[in-house]
Amino acid sequence: MVQPTPEPRRETEEAGLAAGVLILAGTPIGDTRYVSQALGDALINADIIAAEDTRKFADLCRRAELKVTARVISFFEGNEASRSGDLVEQMVAGARVVLVTDAGMPSVSDPGFRLVSQCIDAGVRVSVVPGPSAVLAALAVSGLSTDRFCFEGFLPRKSSARRTRLTRLRTEERTLIFFEAPHRLHDFLVDAAEVFGEDRSAAICRELTKTHEEVIRGPVSELVAWAEGEVRGEITIVVSGASPSAPEIGVLVEVVVDLIASGEKRSAAVGQVASMHHVDRRVLYDAVLAARRSSN
Repeated sequence: MVQPTPEPRRETEEAGLAAGVLILAGTPIGDTRYVSQALGDALINADIIAAEDTRKFADLCRRAELKVTARVISFFEGNEASRSGDLVEQMVAGARVVLVTDAGMPSVSDPGFRLVSQCIDAGVRVSVVPGPSAVLAALAVSGLSTDRFCFEGFLPRKSSARRTRLTRLRTEERTLIFFEAPHRLHDFLVDAAEVFGEDRSAAICRELTKTHEEVIRGPVSELVAWAEGEVRGEITIVVSGASPSAPEIGVLVEVVVDLIASGEKRSAAVGQVASMHHVDRRVLYDAVLAARRSSN
């Protein structure tokens, strides 16, 4: 059972973090007619705009008829590491920084992940321009790896079925993204802590792009404690992927047993887990049989 732990970091307008803010601004992947009012407002009200390609950004502003007065600096893969520290210092001092890439969402296969991570460490609020999906917005502000991810949507409402789905994902190395109803958030996190482990990093993204936007980051065990109270709003949960190191055979046996319990045939479950972790199928099969005999 998960024990109560100190409350994790809550990131809101009123959370008392550094005065500045980093805004991840998704830009149109094509026609500039899709520049939203929110994107235009973010650019017009910025103090600093960090652009992956300043010439392309200037062209976007020209075609969208946006009059931007902020200082525009280049911010691309080659200089992200060297420029992030200075930008964080300016945000701590109160600057409003908007990050834009050539097309799409910053930090998702684009520059920005290092900057987001440093902002989180420094207590700088990270926000995102409203877009068509909470999936990329949550991933971008989570501070977790954005290189590879998978979207799982809503899991089953019943704990037993939910745990079965989570068990199938226990060894998934990609960052995981879920939707959940606020009144089921605590139960979801309890199951996630027991299946993934209490130390697995995660982020709860609540009311993204709305007035009461809030991001809570920390180990799953801390998020369980936080979610014991009343939670409202639209919830997106981002969970870090499993460690790439190969688990011990005993852990793989547990995964196989859970799959069998969920209705999978033994041979199919063994084959699936053995293939996923590049272990000898016969060795794993024998270990499953031995575990079954010892439990009888």
